[in-house]
Amino acid sequence: MALDINKNSYTVIFAVIMVIVVGAALAGVSNGLKPLVEANQRAEKQQNILYTLGINENESKSDVRMISSDLVEDKFKEVIKGQYYIQDGELIEDDEAYLISLGQEENKTKKDKNYKRKLPLIVAERDGKDVYVIPLLGNGLWDAIWGFIAVDKDMVVQGVYFGHEGETPGLGGEINQRYFMDPFTGEHLLDDNGNFKGVDVAKGNNDPLNERKDDHKVDAIAGATITGDGVAAMIKSTLRLYMPYFKTLNK
Repeated sequence: MALDINKNSYTVIFAVIMVIVVGAALAGVSNGLKPLVEANQRAEKQQNILYTLGINENESKSDVRMISSDLVEDKFKEVIKGQYYIQDGELIEDDEAYLISLGQEENKTKKDKNYKRKLPLIVAERDGKDVYVIPLLGNGLWDAIWGFIAVDKDMVVQGVYFGHEGETPGLGGEINQRYFMDPFTGEHLLDDNGNFKGVDVAKGNNDPLNERKDDHKVDAIAGATITGDGVAAMIKSTLRLYMPYFKTLNK
């Protein structure tokens, strides 16, 4: 007996079979690509950290060019002296601390008030002195912003890198451009008494060349007040958590 393809039951059965076949195919592709995706994510984080440390392929004053992916792993191993996380005041060694998800750690603290979040700390050597790279996560105007900040033991900024999920092009989306990031280098995060102050992204800073490095201010991006405030808040809220550790470095 011939199959009646005009029946509704045929259409339903055919649709169900196609969903199962396509779903299985997509799952297989996803599982097959997972190692490649994870490798790319690791390389990107390593590139961002190295950029924060001044290791990049910039050629002009406006370039933001990461070290190439085929060199990044070896360079990362060469430059990074150690990786740790701070948890409940204890410094714990972890060779993959740079992969700790700040978002997941924050969610754990929300679900369990007794949970002590892990604070990643990457230690590098530059020009004969230790430099400490700290990952950042915050909120911009439309979505998440993130980055890395490198500081010395006195909490003087040695470099930064910022990224964003969906800030406005030409406005808040400019936080990952050199003219915004470079002025952070040299800024003092502590006041003269050793108290943590952070750095504000300020309009009308009256320091267009950013020559004053102890005023805790860098110039804002015109029309991007909320994103700039988000960057400042991200740095302050994160670095405050590390203050007890940095105080031990200066005893």
